[in-house]
Amino acid sequence: MTMQTTPLLMSRILGRGAILDPDIEIVTMQAEGMHRQTLKKTWDRANQVAHALQKQGIEVGDRVGSFMWNNYRHLELYQAVPSMGSVLHTLNIRLSPTDLEYIINHANDRVIFADEDLLPLLEPLWGKLPSVELLVICRHGEGGESSFENQIDYEDFIADQDSIYDWPEIDENSPMGLCYTSGTTGKPKGVMYTNRSTYLHTLTECLTDSMGLSSLDSLLSIVPMFHAMGWGLPFCASMLGCKQVLPHRFMVPDAFLKLMTEEEVTISAGVPTIWQGVKAALEAEPDKYDLSKLKSMTCGGSAPPVSMMRWYWDSYNVEMIQGWGMTETNPLGTLSRKVAKRSHMNISEDQQFENIAKAGLAMPGLEIEIFDEDWNRLPHDGEAVGELCIKGPWIAAEYYNDPQPEKFHDGWLVTGDVAKIDPEQYILIADRSKDLIKSGGEWISSVDLENHIVGMAEIAQAAVVAQPHPKWDERPVALVIMETGKSLDIEAVLEHCSKIFAKWQLPDDVIVTDAIPLTSTGKIDKKVIRAKLDAEGYQLPSLR
Repeated sequence: MTMQTTPLLMSRILGRGAILDPDIEIVTMQAEGMHRQTLKKTWDRANQVAHALQKQGIEVGDRVGSFMWNNYRHLELYQAVPSMGSVLHTLNIRLSPTDLEYIINHANDRVIFADEDLLPLLEPLWGKLPSVELLVICRHGEGGESSFENQIDYEDFIADQDSIYDWPEIDENSPMGLCYTSGTTGKPKGVMYTNRSTYLHTLTECLTDSMGLSSLDSLLSIVPMFHAMGWGLPFCASMLGCKQVLPHRFMVPDAFLKLMTEEEVTISAGVPTIWQGVKAALEAEPDKYDLSKLKSMTCGGSAPPVSMMRWYWDSYNVEMIQGWGMTETNPLGTLSRKVAKRSHMNISEDQQFENIAKAGLAMPGLEIEIFDEDWNRLPHDGEAVGELCIKGPWIAAEYYNDPQPEKFHDGWLVTGDVAKIDPEQYILIADRSKDLIKSGGEWISSVDLENHIVGMAEIAQAAVVAQPHPKWDERPVALVIMETGKSLDIEAVLEHCSKIFAKWQLPDDVIVTDAIPLTSTGKIDKKVIRAKLDAEGYQLPSLR
């Protein structure tokens, strides 16, 4: 053995930024203005949190729940809990009470930290969570009470604690974070991240060819810290020492744009619906905000429309980066940039945007393949369609205390996505396997239809779902949200789609709606749409 075998522990990198550049700001939007504290103070307070949890009896491997927005205290937990060898269980605030009860009990959370305005969501659960010993309430001056018998204010909890903690030497494969899937089918499934997996994910995410985060950046992290560990961004930013801007509960376009302007944000990340809303706000008041510092926006959760990506580039010279992943992939699996290869420097801009529209290239260190029903590898020819599978050092090998053998095969994670891989190794997601539309024995991609429909100037959002048909098995139906002041022309939609889709692939119907339901992670909830249409007794036009 010629090299040191230092364990890959989060405690070794999370305080790095605070040491290198201690005066960098952590900015959180509050009801009464901005809360500001230095990165050094944040790290000191993280050490205090660790001492307080230790005095509470929290040990290596114990689960600590957070029920919080993106704010400075949540960041302190991100730094403290993994570093002390415990497990930060980020509780998704958009889950149902039933699912929340299930995951808290399944994880055996011993302490829960909760923002005061979210306490009403936890109130129905008290008396049903036998493992929870203490509720730590994070107050922001807006009120909010809980009937939980053993509770304490966050600031009282950490008061007078030492700001230096002796982080333990533990196995690098020890768990550090726990996230549950959104539970769209069956009960939510837990994914336990390890120090090693998250350490490697953090390093890779910062690569120039990945998100390209730098110590010079001002990061507005819109993606919720309660989902998939905030896409790893709080870890990257803490390690590098870049400025972090956190919106707290103010999850609206005007708040994002205010923060971008005042805090000179250079990079941000969120789901497509976020960026559609920001685009609408900018179009309504184009001279109100200054985005001159903004360089890039990462978009994940679902595929962003090419028209939206081009709009940001043409209007503000802002590059949109598309990322694909899932809770089980820690979460980044692929990324797609405007120019991702040297050989693409001279291709046309239209071709560059076509590449961004793809799910992207596998992150370094990961392997991605597509398989047929008999587990034969399919060619990377851009034509063969198969089950997308992935493996690598930050990919789940199992679910936490929940065997799901059908989700894992011969070392591969079976993603549930149906995809192609083209000769340049770009992944093209066709659909979720459960959302593909099978019509007359042929597959129709609801995602491809959605992205094309939303490219129309009159349409703000679109969702495509299958509806039963006695002859063809299933037929596609599109639901659309119109831009303000626009009306639906079904024939125009069909003509628009017919430019790239065969006649049999066109929607049988286009329905105007005021809202498209989303999952807790910002994806279109097609299960809810199908259930609503069924409850309303909807029939395809040809069957009426």
